[in-house]
Amino acid sequence: MRLTSKGRYAVRAILDLSFHSNGKPVRLQEISERQNISLHYLEQLFRRLRKGAVVKSVRGPGGGYVLSRTMDEISVREVLTSVGENINPAKDLIGSGDLKSDTVEFVLTKSYFENLGTIMQDYLTTTSVGDLIRKARGQQELPKSGTQLLNRGSSSGAGSVTPDVAKERPLS
Repeated sequence: MRLTSKGRYAVRAILDLSFHSNGKPVRLQEISERQNISLHYLEQLFRRLRKGAVVKSVRGPGGGYVLSRTMDEISVREVLTSVGENINPAKDLIGSGDLKSDTVEFVLTKSYFENLGTIMQDYLTTTSVGDLIRKARGQQELPKSGTQLLNRGSSSGAGSVTPDVAKERPLS
């Protein structure tokens, strides 16, 4: 599994929407400014999130996007699959002609990565947007390694903001 910018941005945008909606629609322009993600890219992501029934659009003055269900009913897996992320590390292990797919090593490797895929799918399915929001608000304890990563991320590179826009590619 390689989580691309598409998946990371989708999760960030949904978390931003959850933090800032307060039951009211949030405009993509606001998410774009807060998250430093281009508006055009967000529009592409939200088209997919809408088709995946993660968000609903509200038209008219004061319009924007809202979650289609409560944040506890939307899993991280739904967000990722809605935008087309491959969350199965064994997906590419298909024994093509140039690989010796009948070896013990190949079978063991394939089995291992299929099991890893199952664990990852379960974790992403059981982690809701609400879980992440509560962690961010401090209502749930972050794992020690997660806290260290957050602290390390905030202390290193302070003052140097590199926009994520440069890494974006159009969605296919």
